[in-house]
Amino acid sequence: MNILIIGLGSVARKHIHAIQSLGIRASFFALRSSPDAAKEENIQNIYSLNDLTVKPDFVIISNPTSLHAASIEQAAALGAPLFIEKPALSSTEHANKLLTILDEKNIRSYVACNLRFLPVIEFVKKHIAESRQKINEVNIYCGSYLPDWRPGQDFRKVYSSDEQSGGGVHLDLIHELDYLYWIFGQPQQTHRLTRSRSTLGISAADYANYSVIYDNFAAGVILNYYRRDPKRSLEIVFEDETWTVDLLKNTISAGNKLIYESDIKIADTYIRQMEYFTRCLASGEENMNSLSEALAVLKICTGND
Repeated sequence: MNILIIGLGSVARKHIHAIQSLGIRASFFALRSSPDAAKEENIQNIYSLNDLTVKPDFVIISNPTSLHAASIEQAAALGAPLFIEKPALSSTEHANKLLTILDEKNIRSYVACNLRFLPVIEFVKKHIAESRQKINEVNIYCGSYLPDWRPGQDFRKVYSSDEQSGGGVHLDLIHELDYLYWIFGQPQQTHRLTRSRSTLGISAADYANYSVIYDNFAAGVILNYYRRDPKRSLEIVFEDETWTVDLLKNTISAGNKLIYESDIKIADTYIRQMEYFTRCLASGEENMNSLSEALAVLKICTGND
C-alpha cells in the first residue's frame, strides 16, 4: 500500500505502528511543511502533492485540528480515501463545503475515534442494544494532566493549549462525546459549558461540562486537562443496578460484582481500528464514522446547530 501522511506527529506514528503491526506492506509518504524537516527511516518526505509519484491507497490527516479543513480539501484532489484523526474539524464553519466535495468525488472518509474499539465500550454498546434494562442516568468523566501528555515538551506550546490551533479539552477528549453518541444515538438537546481558569494558565478550554438530554434519561459529561491522578470512567445508573466502567483498568462492575474485563488496553485500540479500516477498504464495506457522522458529534461538542 502507498500511504500519504499529512501531519507526521505522535498520533501519526501510532497509526504507522498499527499498520506495521498488522503486517501490511506499506510505503509511507509524509507531506512536510519545511525542507529542513528530519528524514525518518521508511518514510519519504515530500513538500508538495506534486511530488507524489504514486496514487495513495489512503491519506492519514493528523496535523493540528485547525488545519484539517484545508488538508481535507487538498487531499480530496487525490481521489483517495481519507483517514482523519479526531476531531474531524475545529468548527463546523466549512463542513457543508467539505461534505459536498467528498460526495461529488465519491471519496470514502473515516474519522478516527479509537475508543469505539475498546472492548469495555463495545460490551456496553451491545448490552444497551440487546437488554431491556431501563436507564435513569449516565455519567462520563475524563480527567488527566496535560503536562504529562507529551514528555519533554512545554505543554504551553503544544496545539492542545492553544485555542487558535484548535486546542481545548472539549476537542482533544471528544472521544467521550463520541462513544456517548455511538452507544445512545442523537440526543434531544445539549447544554454546554467550557472554561479556562485552572492553574495550567492556558488559552484553550481546560474544563468542559455537558448535560446531554435523551428521551428517558440525561447524561453528564465532564472533561479536564488538570487532574494529576488520571480517571476515565462511564457510569450507567440502571433501574435495578449501577454499572461502573473503568476505561483505564478495562473493567465493568456493579458494586462488588465484576461483570466484564479485558486485557486489551486503549493503546491496543489503534491496531484494532486500523485493522477495521483497512478491512473495509479491501472488502468495499462501508465504514462507520464518516465525516458526516463525525460532524453530528462535533456539533454536540462545540454547541453549534
